[in-house]
Amino acid sequence: MPDIVASRQGAADVPTASAHTGRGGSSTNTRARTHTPETPERARDVSAPPERDPGRYAQTDHFRHRLRQQGRYITLPVAGDAIRNGQLRWNSTDGWRFAIVRDGVRFVIVVGDTDTPSPVLVTGWTEIADWDAATASDRWDDADINTIRLRADLSEHKDRQIPGRIRPRVVARPFSVGGHRVRTAAGDGHVECDDCGARFRSKRELCELPCDPR
Repeated sequence: MPDIVASRQGAADVPTASAHTGRGGSSTNTRARTHTPETPERARDVSAPPERDPGRYAQTDHFRHRLRQQGRYITLPVAGDAIRNGQLRWNSTDGWRFAIVRDGVRFVIVVGDTDTPSPVLVTGWTEIADWDAATASDRWDDADINTIRLRADLSEHKDRQIPGRIRPRVVARPFSVGGHRVRTAAGDGHVECDDCGARFRSKRELCELPCDPR
């Protein structure tokens, strides 16, 4: 499988590590290739579908950060699988998205290639596509599945407090949101930062209040 090149800024000396890939938290380090994709002679038409060759894609700093974040479940092999084999859709907000479902979880990879010298991986996230398939899979444990669902709910309702959606989730392993490392227990209508102890009921609150470790 072709690797995905490191960064459009050329910072190829930084390893790209996935913070979490499922089942208990062992990390998978994936070093990217050090060469830069060929630069096109002219910008592409935004209506033209992006390439299906993962080896042509560089990474934005934002995407590299997602690879390292706990509870994101985005890896370079996953991005490559989505680019080669996933559904391709145009979204008016993000642009082109590749999406693929594996073991009940949908992996979404957003790419760009009209405003940069080479195709780039812009961002990525996970969603629960099939709860029963995800819980039956050996790939995910309960904390993984609850983390993916909780993160998706926080993002989907960013400006609203959602205690009713947080309360059913059980996430004992902290994951990163807005500079905080949060967890939640059964019945709690909030997430709590492991570092500063603050409690939150919305993603907006998580992003607006800095973490001040105790």
